[in-house]
Amino acid sequence: MIIKPRTRGFICTTAHPEGCARQVEQQIDYVKKHPAIHGPKNVLVIGASTGYGLASRIVAAFGAGANTVGVYRPSAASATRTASAGWYNSAAFEKAAGEAGLKSFSVTGDAFSAETKRKTADLIRSELGQVDLVVYSVATARRTHPETGETHTSVLKPIGRSYTNKTVNFHTGEVSTVTLEPASEQEIADTVTVMGGDDWKLWIDALEQAGALAEHAVTVAYSYIGSNITQPIYREGTIGRAKDHLEQTARDLSDRLSKGGGRAYVTVSKALVTQSSSAIPVVPLYMSALYKTMKEKGIHEGTIEQMYRLFADRLYVSGETPVDAEGRIRIDDWEMRDDVQAEVAKLWDELDSENIYRLSDLEGFRREFFQLFGFEVDGVDYEQETDPVVEVLNVK
Repeated sequence: MIIKPRTRGFICTTAHPEGCARQVEQQIDYVKKHPAIHGPKNVLVIGASTGYGLASRIVAAFGAGANTVGVYRPSAASATRTASAGWYNSAAFEKAAGEAGLKSFSVTGDAFSAETKRKTADLIRSELGQVDLVVYSVATARRTHPETGETHTSVLKPIGRSYTNKTVNFHTGEVSTVTLEPASEQEIADTVTVMGGDDWKLWIDALEQAGALAEHAVTVAYSYIGSNITQPIYREGTIGRAKDHLEQTARDLSDRLSKGGGRAYVTVSKALVTQSSSAIPVVPLYMSALYKTMKEKGIHEGTIEQMYRLFADRLYVSGETPVDAEGRIRIDDWEMRDDVQAEVAKLWDELDSENIYRLSDLEGFRREFFQLFGFEVDGVDYEQETDPVVEVLNVK
């Protein structure tokens, strides 16, 4: 079939297998062109099919020569729809890893479930023995708790008072004003349950109990802080409460793991186009101004550049891992530079529907959104028919 993008708000309901594969190849090529990393040997990535999780798996495998296990939701193609971008990404990764002589396995299922945790731990024990790096990169709006059976839904809301600011429809370029009402206490609690550190801890518990976690293992989860512009909706909002919980979880896990020489970190990354960031009011407009500024200064990074820098310059360096006063690894350092934030703030005050394409990189944001799903990738002929049914090797 000829596959075209079909959008519904901030979601694209189709994905292109060749476009996804091409982008995975480009990320692998980037890593191969850089110095090898003396890092982990066996790596588990929870949430491995897109974004930072996928980039982490690529850097671990092709930068450090690690064997990898990736956990993600099953989403193969059917007679009426394409597979997800994550499925196509994983198929391309598994193929490339096999050709490179690396062991790689995919576990498909609900990462929140006890069954998926057991299945993953059993696979690690039988195929790899133990893992020495666990990457937690799960981003979703809902979680069914494995113990209570209750389904919790996260919200993107401010806390304590309503919040009004600019936002943009990145499909049309229309800049408008949005007002968000404050979250209830139940909504705050639900967001922490979905996006906090509870499931990360359950994964470490399950791996330890199964004997699948090396004593000196490192584990890392991803977070974001952002600028003053986005603070009320992000770090000071419901997501921020969840991230506070994530950071406390990292401290608790580090206390446990340090007894065997291991450690746990939250890594604060820069703003990048993801399905999640596309959905947050205000954020796409901020990111469009940020992209323009960082590209002009020659310091813009995508997920693969960020993850290579995390592994090569932070996690696997001689001596102590550099962290901030809160114990977090910061690879948002270039985004948060004073000169960058000053220029973004200046642009923010001026942005409107008339000048949006001149004063920001909204077109770059929009293009990266479609590239998440394998569209608008250089070198792919989207007028040619392609088979949407793609097999992922080594699925367990």
